[in-house]
Amino acid sequence: MSLSVQFLSLLAMIGTGIVAGAFMDMIGTSTAHAGKKSIIRKRAVWLEVIGWVLVGCWTFYILYLVRDGAWRIYDPVAQISGMLLYVTIFYKPFRFFGRILLVLLIRPLLFLVRLIVSIISLVIRFIVKVFAVLFTPFVKIFRIISGKLFKRRVK
Repeated sequence: MSLSVQFLSLLAMIGTGIVAGAFMDMIGTSTAHAGKKSIIRKRAVWLEVIGWVLVGCWTFYILYLVRDGAWRIYDPVAQISGMLLYVTIFYKPFRFFGRILLVLLIRPLLFLVRLIVSIISLVIRFIVKVFAVLFTPFVKIFRIISGKLFKRRVK
């Protein structure tokens, strides 16, 4: 294996460490900002375990692409150094871009989804009330007639 391939794989492992740090930070931040009674908070441990498994699978996929799956002893050290690099250098820019993404993309989409759901529920409630008003005379007539036809006999 040439020196350039080793250097490329080292950079790839440092990059996977940076992305893994960002991904795990995203999971931790999401569970921390969830409501105290939400299902996300209750299943936080499982979400973190699933996150670590996904990070591991993705790391080995990158390792497979770069080096045909050959694992070297310096790969965990490179990945841990990538995570430490995320914590020291890339933490604030990633968080900044995350806030921008949240404000510009996620919150407007959630607003649109909630608006559409509330409009649909409002229309359904209106239709149900219209039918209730239209069928009220028939229901009253049915109750009067059924009350006279099907009386119980007291013994």
